Parts: sequence; C-alpha cells; structure tokens
Amino acid sequence: MRGSSHVLPLGVIAALMLSQVCSGIKWLALSHTPASLHINQTQHCKQLPGMVSSQAQLCRSNLELMQTIIQAAREVKKTCQKTFADMRWNCSSIDIPIDAPKYRPDLDRGTREAAFVYALSAATISHTIARACTTGDLRLCSCGPVPAEIPEPGYRWGGCGDNLHYGLIMGSKFSDAPMKMKRSSSHANKLMHLHNSEVGRQVLRESVVMKCKCHGVSGSCSIRTCWKGLQDLRDIAMDLKTKYLSATKVVHRPMGTRKQLVPKDIDIRPVRDNELVYLQSSPDFCSKNEKQGSVGTQGRQCNKTSSGSDSCDLMCCGRGYNAYTEKLVERCHCKYHWCCYVTCKMCERNVERYVCK
Repeated sequence: MRGSSHVLPLGVIAALMLSQVCSGIKWLALSHTPASLHINQTQHCKQLPGMVSSQAQLCRSNLELMQTIIQAAREVKKTCQKTFADMRWNCSSIDIPIDAPKYRPDLDRGTREAAFVYALSAATISHTIARACTTGDLRLCSCGPVPAEIPEPGYRWGGCGDNLHYGLIMGSKFSDAPMKMKRSSSHANKLMHLHNSEVGRQVLRESVVMKCKCHGVSGSCSIRTCWKGLQDLRDIAMDLKTKYLSATKVVHRPMGTRKQLVPKDIDIRPVRDNELVYLQSSPDFCSKNEKQGSVGTQGRQCNKTSSGSDSCDLMCCGRGYNAYTEKLVERCHCKYHWCCYVTCKMCERNVERYVCK
C-alpha cells in the first residue's frame, strides 16, 4: 500500500486499546473497514479496528483470511438488524460509530441481546469462511469432503460442498480469542459468551442440508448430482432468534469443585448445550436510556394492522403513533416483448405509514 489514503482514523485504531473489560465482539468494528483496503501486508493488520492481540497475530499469519472475516463482520450487522427489524430492540446496538467504537451497555451487561449477537457472530464467521472455501476466495482451503454415506439410487455425490470443518476451526479460533484472554472480563461473562458462541456454531452445524442439481434428457432429472451445503444465513439467524425468545437466565454459582452457570429459577439442572443463556435482564427498550443501552422506539415505524411485535401498540409501548402519507413511484404495467426485453410504465401510489410518538 502506497501513501496514506487507506489509513483509518485514530479513533478507529484506538479500538485496539479499548477498555480493560474487553468485549468479545469488538471485532465487529471490522465492518467499517474501507472496501479499498486490501489486506496483503502484515502492517495492514495494525490498521484494522477492534482486534485483540491474538486476533492481530492471526491476521498477520493468515492475511488472505482477513477479507473474509471483514465480510463476516458486515454480514453480522446486516443480518442482525434485518432479523430484529420488527421488534423494539432492533440490533441498533451493533451499529457503533466509526469515530468512537464502543458498544452500548446492553451488549456489555450480559443480556439476552448480547447472547444473540455472540451466537450470531460465531455462526456467521464460520459460515462465511466455509462458503469462501467453496467459491475459491480462499486458497488455504477447498471444497468440503465427500459425504461418507452412500446416496440413494438416482443420486450421486459431486459438486462442491461448503467446507464447514475449516470454517469452524478458523472461525472459532478468531471469534473466541477475546474470551480466552486472562484479563478479558468477569469469569461469568466469559462462560456466558463462550457458551452462546458454541450454541451459534451448533445451529450452524445443524443447518447442513443436501443440495442437488438435475441432469437428464429434456430436464427429466434422471440423475441428481448432490453435495452438502449450508442454509442461508437468514435461516440460521431465525433459528437463533427463536432461541433468543426462549433464552434461560442463569447465575454463576459453585457446582462441585468450580463455579458454573446454572439456570436461575431451575438450578437443579445444568445449562443445556442448545439454549442461549443470559446473566442480566434487559430493559423494555421503550424509552431512551443510555445507561441501559436502550435507544427507545420513538420515531420507529409500526404496523397498524399487525398483532405481532411490530404492531403499533407493542412497538410504541402504548404511547400512540402518528400517521403520514408517503408517495411511492414504482414500475407497473410491465410487458414482455419477443425477443427478449421488458418495458414498464412508472406509476405513483400513496401509502399510509405510522411512526411511534
């Protein structure tokens, strides 16, 4: 890299030296990395925000992998906000400012929102790496192994399966690194974050499905070439959202010879491997509260006809809502012409919108 056109602001570089209580997801600040910055020299690792020392070391020894990890950070932010767009907490906490990379308290306090973000982050980084192996974006890996089981008649193994094994190894090595530092955070928070990250990877493992391509005369599909691939990230996020809604509150207390996380209300059983856990209750996210990390729902769009979480009653917390009319311009009266193009007219229509008071 020549000159200084790709050097990030000092505020971003300061993310490398953020608080003594190190958040395990500060690497998501990599989503702010300029698309023009190509990580091809070890000194570039110093310009990347949010990484702890062991992550920076992994960067220096796996330069090629960093573009994929940066892409994963962007995917976490985008997927989280889409998944929770219809709820009071809409994952705005993850959208940290570029000049002061610090997450809101709801992600530092061990809430169920933090549980979801850690699980999604762990799943996403491994998912993105596994897919990058398949697409050829990483020279360090290739297609996943051919399944051991014998396919049914009319099916054969082929294609290029997602390399989940490599994705899980490298993804967990990077994303779990902050929680394995001696001075990272309280032991309870470490256990919570590591547990939820593993839940995310477990959901990822369970998302492997058989994908096939048909072959045969005139599309008869007399034989199918199949491979094992991962479901889309949005499906994995929805599975994790279900676990978020049923997450278990835990406490950190002695169990045998050491302290462990146990369910607060039913501590006669250990924490299950497939459930998200949290240490502190969340605010209702109705009103703005900086100390609790709530941005409130004032100005949020709601659905007047819905009875779900996006309804004006629930989204606006009983404060009421304002209506306004928005003019939409969209394509209409489209016509296909042989061969081969489509022409459309542009039509205007008014749509009534509602926002919380």
